[in-house]
Amino acid sequence: MKRIQTATEAGAWLEGLINFERDPALSNDRLNLEPIRGLLDRVDRPERGLSIIHIAGSKGKGSTSLFAESILRAGGERVGTFTSPHLERWTERFRINGEEVEGGELAKAVETLRPHVEAMRQDLPSRAPTFFDVTTAAALLLFSRLGMDRVILEVGLGGRLDSTNVVQPASTCVTQIELEHTDRLGNTLAAIAGEKAGILKPGVPVVMGRLKPSAAKVVVARAEEVGAPLRRFGKDFKVESLEIGTEAAVDCPKEALQGFRYHDGAGLKASMGLSVLGAHQIDNAVLAMEVVANLPGWSRLAVIEAARSGLMEARLPGRLEILETKPFVLVDSAHTEESARALRRVLDQVRVGQERFVLSMSRDKDVEAVLAQLISGSSEIWLTRADAHRSLDPQSLSLICERVAPGCRVTCEENPRAALAAARNTLGQEGLLCCTGSVYLAGLARGILGRG
Repeated sequence: MKRIQTATEAGAWLEGLINFERDPALSNDRLNLEPIRGLLDRVDRPERGLSIIHIAGSKGKGSTSLFAESILRAGGERVGTFTSPHLERWTERFRINGEEVEGGELAKAVETLRPHVEAMRQDLPSRAPTFFDVTTAAALLLFSRLGMDRVILEVGLGGRLDSTNVVQPASTCVTQIELEHTDRLGNTLAAIAGEKAGILKPGVPVVMGRLKPSAAKVVVARAEEVGAPLRRFGKDFKVESLEIGTEAAVDCPKEALQGFRYHDGAGLKASMGLSVLGAHQIDNAVLAMEVVANLPGWSRLAVIEAARSGLMEARLPGRLEILETKPFVLVDSAHTEESARALRRVLDQVRVGQERFVLSMSRDKDVEAVLAQLISGSSEIWLTRADAHRSLDPQSLSLICERVAPGCRVTCEENPRAALAAARNTLGQEGLLCCTGSVYLAGLARGILGRG
């Protein structure tokens, strides 16, 4: 077989692997850590020399990862970050010091792994490495080769049996827990919390976000069981929101979009600013501060100093991201009821004329609950299919829209590029266009309407 030499070739080969991200119907018995352990054994266990932050959660784990990356970089460290899924390019999943990895570097890592993966597929097809096994191994190989001071791993699915759980981290975090992937993780918050808490390790400090009691109880019990020192949002550390421009926010950067005051629980307080929208991002920023403070060599004072500049530098692609202001064009990947509620709060704050939406949602999401948060009878909506494998067809989506918001104006357009272009063409200098419902649509919107 021809050597893999580009990111495009690496992506094409990876797409041929068993992929839970693209095919929700795949059997649960493929979720186990033996394949990735076997693969990493074949390349001399690159993860063993890395200082790793491991972050799980139903929501917020990607944002928390990027905030932590910015804090570490502001503190002078070289940081490798592995996130998923990507918005537009394969290389986005593998970040080196805040930038997506160079395509040739990714190709080298994948080419190193390929013969081992092929051999394992031949030896025992039922235990061949999956797409996530190989992308995780590629990330660990990349970060080891490039000499990263710290590595941040975002869990892909669940936690206990996720490919990233093969590592021994230095610091861990569980952000938020919602009902998600119930066919794989369980149909209660407690069951899902048990899967997320599977990343906790003996002696490794863990930070816990704002969780509902049934979920929090499980994480606390797991921390006690394995002997993981635990800090809980709202109990061991706290935060208060600050309105930029007021006397209370005098210590926040004037250019910040929102501000907050962090309380470490031991008398230390500090005011910070963020350059991103969404009140929920304050929680994610504070979790990032806490998870970095648990690393060897870092104190809370050092974290506060780095966070003052680092958090203002943080950007969150595809998460409440403003592409234009006149007219107002916003991209978000909201696909749960809670994330849709957070998006609605931002839209209510913006209020710049009639709302228009481009929407695409996966079949396995609670579509009606999401739409009930977002749309109204006065909304103008373009419905499309951003991902051929997973998206609900526009006609079925239309029926739900009409049930949730009678009177809304709906246009069905199978081609997402055409839907985005048509919606954008209806805007003058006023009004608002929000593209949301899936990561895949967010990626397309960034490329077509704004940044890419």
